[in-house]
Parts: sequence; C-alpha cells; structure tokens
Amino acid sequence: MPQDMPPVGGYDAVQFKRNLPAKGFKPATLLVGCGVVMLYGWYKLTVGIREQNEYAREKMWSRIHLIPALQAEEDRDLVRRYLADQAREKALLGENIKVYNSDRYVRPTFAVTPAETTK
Repeated sequence: MPQDMPPVGGYDAVQFKRNLPAKGFKPATLLVGCGVVMLYGWYKLTVGIREQNEYAREKMWSRIHLIPALQAEEDRDLVRRYLADQAREKALLGENIKVYNSDRYVRPTFAVTPAETTK
C-alpha cells in the first residue's frame, strides 16, 4: 500500500490566529464611563446642596415672620399670669402690695438661685 504524499505545491498555511473583531476591554471606554458617572454625581450633589440652602433660607425666614406672633402669645401668657397672681394676692392678703417704686410694667425674670450662698 503506497503512502499518501502531500499535494504538489504543499499544503496551505495553518491559520493559528483568530479572525475575530477587536471587542472587549478598552481603557478609554472605561474612563469615559467613569467620567460620565462622576459628572452626574457631582451634578446631583450641587443640586442637593442648593436645595438644602434654599430650605435653610426658607426656615430662617419663616421663623423671622413667626417672631411677632410668638411674642404676642408670650405677652398674653404673662398678662394672664400677672392678673392671676394679683387676684391670688388679693384673696390671701386682702389688698395688693406694691413691690416696685413705679407703676411701670417690669417683665418678670425667673432665675434659679442656689439654696446656700457662701460668702
């Protein structure tokens, strides 16, 4: 039996390289993607900071506008307490005693004093 011999002119070259398109990891694509994500994050951060500043400004102005109403409520409460104190004093003592030298209203101050004072 004769041995098979190569064809005349030889065999074709063996293709050992892959004939595929270049896909996959590209550093430039990864850097662009990271940059886009970071820019979006910075945008959302600045929008959030501006919103917080606006809320703080609104809170400050709402408190400023509430001060007269709160002061009026406190004054009404002080007058009510003062009149109740005068009525209680009149019921206990039979008359109101002047504790100040003038009739001018003095806003009451409440201060905690220590039980024992050292000299």
